[in-house]
Amino acid sequence: EELLIQPQPRKDENSYRWNWDAPLVISKHKTGRVYFAANKVFRTDNYGNSWEVISDDITAQIDRNKLPVMGRIWGMDAVMKNGSTSQYGTIVAMDESPLDENLIIIGTDDGLIQITENGGQSWRKTSSFSGVPLNTYVNMVLPSQHNKNVIYACFNDHKRGNFKPYVYKSSDKGATWKSITANLPDRGHSFAIAEDHVDPNLLFVGTEFGVFFTNNGGKSWKQLKAGVPTIAVRDIDIQKRENDLVLGTFGRGFYVLDDYSSLRNISENSLKQEGSLFSVRDAWQFQLSFPYGLPNKAFQGDGFYMGENLGSEALITYYIKDKVESLKDKRKKTEKKLNKDGKNVAYPSYDDLKAEQEELDSYLLFEIKDENGQIVRRVKKKFSKGVNRFKWDMRYAPKDPVSFSKPSFYNPWGGVTIGPKVFPGAYTVTMYKHENGTKTAIGEPQSFKVKSLNNKVLPADDLRKLAEFQFKVEKLSGRISGTGRALGEVKNQIRHIKVALMQLEDNEQLFKDVLAIEKKIQKIELKLNGDRTASRLDIDTPPSVRSRIGNASWGTINTTSGPTKTHVDSYNIALEEFKPLLEQVKAIIEQDMNALNSALIKAGAPYTPGTLPVIDDLK
Repeated sequence: EELLIQPQPRKDENSYRWNWDAPLVISKHKTGRVYFAANKVFRTDNYGNSWEVISDDITAQIDRNKLPVMGRIWGMDAVMKNGSTSQYGTIVAMDESPLDENLIIIGTDDGLIQITENGGQSWRKTSSFSGVPLNTYVNMVLPSQHNKNVIYACFNDHKRGNFKPYVYKSSDKGATWKSITANLPDRGHSFAIAEDHVDPNLLFVGTEFGVFFTNNGGKSWKQLKAGVPTIAVRDIDIQKRENDLVLGTFGRGFYVLDDYSSLRNISENSLKQEGSLFSVRDAWQFQLSFPYGLPNKAFQGDGFYMGENLGSEALITYYIKDKVESLKDKRKKTEKKLNKDGKNVAYPSYDDLKAEQEELDSYLLFEIKDENGQIVRRVKKKFSKGVNRFKWDMRYAPKDPVSFSKPSFYNPWGGVTIGPKVFPGAYTVTMYKHENGTKTAIGEPQSFKVKSLNNKVLPADDLRKLAEFQFKVEKLSGRISGTGRALGEVKNQIRHIKVALMQLEDNEQLFKDVLAIEKKIQKIELKLNGDRTASRLDIDTPPSVRSRIGNASWGTINTTSGPTKTHVDSYNIALEEFKPLLEQVKAIIEQDMNALNSALIKAGAPYTPGTLPVIDDLK
């Protein structure tokens, strides 16, 4: 339903002048109170059922028909001059002080800032600001949430071809103003400003070409990029509970910087250090739902839009002053400068080149420990200069076999290995530098908490026991998968051996030995992985070991509920059936394959994986 609540002129009152971007402010002091503005300011205390006019026309009241456009004044028949063009002499910026309900600030499109300290009974005007052209559009006003005497303002003069930013601050309720534009780029007019709710010196400004921040009250600014395109940032808001910065852009949607609180800790002194870890906010642990049946957008197609969400993750933010250069990097850097200067470049010595080749890679290592000091996860990162961030999924490392292969396409059924969730509690992260094989701590460790989001329907009675069960299941699952990999390596050896046997004259017995090993493997794989032939013919067979452990693993890995008796039974059956299979695989590798490889070497067969050539028969 829609209900029109726009203020209407009173009896014998002229029509109001509305801007396309007429400001609407919800009061921070009284429920039901809303402010709205045209060329006058309106207030309601009943959600718009009735309005009180709390100002006269407080714009400059300039006749725009007498203003030059493109160098001269035009007649009334100029194309759309008074048609689709927004009206002039309107209020375009407004806010109520969060510290004083009677302090209201407005800005107009014709260059005025008007302030009332008594709820609209009287207003005082400022029309001139040092360095700002007269009648410049006041794009935003912002009363401080820390000091009721402090007010910020952004001016925007791009409609007159002036693309400079103008960011100003008053420390005396608008009596005087000073520029805090500082080193903002000359080309990039300003739209919006926001103040951090913890640190009054941490400010954000949105411009035509991106967003900038200062943590020294506007003495200097730095641009925030990290995925933000070169686009006009028209509005800024802060989600205080999570310390998230939200940007509203012109034409490219909105962007969220999750947990910007580390910007409060950056100082000139901290930037001189080798590196540092910033504070880590407490992380919410939860289970993402799959409304489309599978992770993300499943098979909805590329035309289906789904925004990126922050998952159940802890955000680890850190700073590195300088990138660690390898010996090779340093040599190339020196050679590049010599080439640029037109000087001779000397060849490296043997010892220098050998040292380059044998130098160990440098990297950063992050160790995350629980409240008992036990390491629950290690994360390895490349050196990257500046402020960086990674996300920890609040899970233990997976126990699956190590693999360097990656899926060639998106697989919503899997393809990503994850470990069991850690249980809620206190954790600590420490950053180390690994250089030349030496491990050195950088900065101070940071502590944080993992909290469980309280939205569970069937919560586990004991989250620690759930985590222990998941950890136990993942251990067994990893060992079953590892056994399968080991069998795969044996099969690869046999594939090479069959080719090698074709080059031997007397190979009949060796072929029989190979076939005997293959039959043993087939029987093991039948119990380990299931009977595919029977499955294709819809013949019922007992579940495989891998199927049993899969039920226990995938049935509990994405839930906060405790394991069912079915899950526990599946685990126990899988463990019972896997033990004898593991012994059979050991026998194949340690006895059958060793004997076969010895026979191959004795018979003079070509090299195959798993054997080592001999030269006893050579002179």
